[in-house]
Amino acid sequence: MMDQLALHETMETHELLNFKTVCLLKSKLMQGMCFDNELKALMEKDVQQSKHDINELIRFYKQSQLLQ
Repeated sequence: MMDQLALHETMETHELLNFKTVCLLKSKLMQGMCFDNELKALMEKDVQQSKHDINELIRFYKQSQLLQ
């Protein structure tokens, strides 16, 4: 089994990173305009999950790039 990403997998990884970054920024921005505490807590949970996902994708991407 190969340990490096194919070109289409690299592009898809970039797309996922971009999508998760946009989601993170949107949730963070919307928190400042939200007055409902339950909704604000849900957005904070989304922010934390998005940060985790982004870090995991970056780590995966860097690991596969080191092998090339």
